[in-house]
Amino acid sequence: MGKMVIVFSIMMLSTVFAEDISMPPEAVYTAEDRQIFDRYIAYIDPWRSAPTDSLLEKTALFFLNFPYVSHTLEMPGEENLVVNLREFDCTTFVESVIALVRTTRSESPGFNTFLNELQRIRYRDGNLQGYASRLHYTSDWLYDNEKKGFLKNSSAVLGGIREEKTIDFMTTHRNAYRQLKNDEVLLQEMQVIENGINERNGFYYLPKESIAGRASKIPHMSMVAFTTSIKGLDVTHMGFAFQEEDRLTFIHASSTREKVVIDQKTLSDYCAGQSSCTGIIIAEVL
Repeated sequence: MGKMVIVFSIMMLSTVFAEDISMPPEAVYTAEDRQIFDRYIAYIDPWRSAPTDSLLEKTALFFLNFPYVSHTLEMPGEENLVVNLREFDCTTFVESVIALVRTTRSESPGFNTFLNELQRIRYRDGNLQGYASRLHYTSDWLYDNEKKGFLKNSSAVLGGIREEKTIDFMTTHRNAYRQLKNDEVLLQEMQVIENGINERNGFYYLPKESIAGRASKIPHMSMVAFTTSIKGLDVTHMGFAFQEEDRLTFIHASSTREKVVIDQKTLSDYCAGQSSCTGIIIAEVL
């Protein structure tokens, strides 16, 4: 048994130095997550120099039919970088696809690079400093990742209008969040975050009645987020726009279908069928 541990340790050390030498953030993941990552890297290698939209498409399709599971980031204990390539909610699907594409484009496309890219996308300014540092609100997630140069919000130029509603759903529904339920300090931290979001005077979105008319202009594999009429909340769902022949649909981790799918409905019809959906935010991945 001792000999096996020593051999395993040497193998692990050599693997880390072979793939990249950057120090990865502390992360929670399984051996299966690492295996899926390795399969993905082998799969995507022929397309490493392809245009970004092609890389995004190939990456998203790699996870087609992977299961949907809600609240995949809500682990007990302190906030950690959670890696789950086995199953997704809508947000972790989008984050993982973008992080994998950024990893593929890097000079050292190893697992450590992926961890760093995922943390940079998921947390404010790329710094993991507790629960409040996670970009919980999608409009805040977009703002921060556009500031980093990862995304370009195209909603205004596509004919979008400004939504100026107050964002405070998390703190006004604290009992729905395990971390906020009994933690007054953390609640105050989240209130500061929400105040900062609200000081930006809203965000642009394309109203749902305008989606069909703009469908041909929405870039393939741009990130789309569904805005909502729910008080205090900005977005309820997200995925990637998918131009399929002469129709615009989207690929997403679907709670209804319980897996990653290319939706059967057009983007316009999907939004029209959701009573609380007011429209979509569109952001190109750079």
